[in-house]
Amino acid sequence: MAGASDAGIQWPTDLRPLATLDGPAVLAAHAALQRVLASFPKQDAGACESSARSLDVVVGLEGGVYFVRVDRRLDRCGWPVGSQLEFDWFELYAVSPEGKVLGRRAVMP
Repeated sequence: MAGASDAGIQWPTDLRPLATLDGPAVLAAHAALQRVLASFPKQDAGACESSARSLDVVVGLEGGVYFVRVDRRLDRCGWPVGSQLEFDWFELYAVSPEGKVLGRRAVMP
């Protein structure tokens, strides 16, 4: 059913998913991503380098806890592939199935 809000959207006939995650994994990824985005300097708000566009999110499940790794991908913002503002930057979060951040480990050697 097409509605007025559908104008201009090219709906796929065969959706090719990037990944399939269960609901708690989506909550965990969202909680970690929100934490990372909130940590970026406010004066950089709106810049690609400080947006979700520049991030990858990897979700795993161990012992009933979701572990979410957030990696920086500056090549999505026009930087050369492999560019980093920090050396080997990523953050790892432990998140409950309800989306509560239980802990954080920043890795910046």
